[in-house]
Amino acid sequence: MQTRAQTVSDPAAVEALTHPIRRKVLAELRAPKSAASVARTLGMPRQKVNYHLKELAKAKLVRTAGERAKGHLTEKLYEAVAGTFILSPRVAWEDGARDKAMRDQVSLKRLVSMGDQLQKDAISLLDLAAFDGEEIPSASVEAAISFADEEARSSFMEDYLQVLGPLLSKHGAREGRGYRVALAVYPDPEQTAEES
Repeated sequence: MQTRAQTVSDPAAVEALTHPIRRKVLAELRAPKSAASVARTLGMPRQKVNYHLKELAKAKLVRTAGERAKGHLTEKLYEAVAGTFILSPRVAWEDGARDKAMRDQVSLKRLVSMGDQLQKDAISLLDLAAFDGEEIPSASVEAAISFADEEARSSFMEDYLQVLGPLLSKHGAREGRGYRVALAVYPDPEQTAEES
């Protein structure tokens, strides 16, 4: 079964995703198709599509999805391993300094992970709306706030957690459609950079 969205950080996969023909081939492979079918749709020679399919398979972005008989021939079917591919910002992390900072600062690591998950979830929901015609019930709240000091920030988080527990208990259910609820509190990166 195809994954909705997959985060890509492998250099070979990133290189494959930056090739314009390979992106077109991947777009055609949201559902299983033969190389000949993709070639007809894109108006390209089948040999050229086959070459790009092999490169996409080497990068683990496509996989075989069975076979089908066409006349006296049997065609191999391919599909993309995901509906959408998201390039990880980690691709450009060369020196290891960010990894060390995340090991040293657990809450910062959690913030980065939450951002990754939020991006992946939002893209998956966008695909459901764009390709499956789903109406996506969602909400987002964003606020900018200043805290006088660390004590005020800490007090805000304590109050938030005290309010959140009863709110989740009151409205949450063991059964039904699952939702994610997230709140992140972090310093404004622009302002923090100016203060440094």
